[in-house]
Amino acid sequence: MKKDIIETISLYDTIILHRHVRPDPDAYGSQLGLQAILKTTYPEKKIYAVGEHDQAFDYLGHPENIADDIYENALVICTDTANTERIDDQRYRNGKFLIKIDHHPNDDAYGDLLWVNTAASSCSEMIYELFKEGQETAGWKMDATGARLLFAGIVGDTGRFIYPSTTETTFNVVGELIQYDFDRTELFNGMYELDRSLLHLQGYIYQNFSIDENGAAFIKLPIHILEEFGVTASDTSALVGSLGDVKGIKAWLMFVEEEDQIRVRLRSKGPVINTLAKQYRGGGHPMASGAKIFEWSEAEEMIEKLQLLCKEV
Repeated sequence: MKKDIIETISLYDTIILHRHVRPDPDAYGSQLGLQAILKTTYPEKKIYAVGEHDQAFDYLGHPENIADDIYENALVICTDTANTERIDDQRYRNGKFLIKIDHHPNDDAYGDLLWVNTAASSCSEMIYELFKEGQETAGWKMDATGARLLFAGIVGDTGRFIYPSTTETTFNVVGELIQYDFDRTELFNGMYELDRSLLHLQGYIYQNFSIDENGAAFIKLPIHILEEFGVTASDTSALVGSLGDVKGIKAWLMFVEEEDQIRVRLRSKGPVINTLAKQYRGGGHPMASGAKIFEWSEAEEMIEKLQLLCKEV
């Protein structure tokens, strides 16, 4: 499959890279990392990365705004995006050929060419594997910028290598990436330094979360709480892993109220929770998923179901 992707890339003069809405480090890392590799390898090609920018990721880079006509006869590649409704910028349909590269369960097998590896720690890890194949068979090149982006994506999706998705392959990959000349301290500062407002909200989470005797936990963050701490709903993504430090916790739900919905972030140390996410307009990895609801009564349903899942483990 990697060889097919590399061959397809070689055939197009214009390549447009997409990733998912509400991006995380792996979305940026895989998308912009692949862009950096392709720009270094094919300076004659036009390589674009698109999508709405999140200022939280200024330290990684910025996507571009491009005109509609650029999609004509273009190759479109979507990274780190499980289903079409989550692709940022729905113009992905307007290209001539579509490639999907992803590590989530392949519930939506979109694209003319697909490479899905659910065993990979991150899509950024997959992009590095693609680079190694391209380096061997097609003379692909990567500079420190590309290595830095892929490293960030892997670190982000493995929770600094503590999640079960981290494998021997993951460590081998990052061992090769750190041979490139980029400042890891500066990168980690960008990834993990928090504004005081978020630190104060983190304190609120620790003081107000609920956990039962089976290790099922949850925290509700209604709009008035976000306003009180001066943070946005998207800002809270940096805190979703906070409850993972709690002794005895098995899985948890973070409910974040927005104007038109309640965003739910699901995390687990054991119970499979993407099946629960799928029941509420979502999905994702077995141990890290997302969903959305529209009433707080649905939140109570999700909490009860999570408690049952944790009781069974």
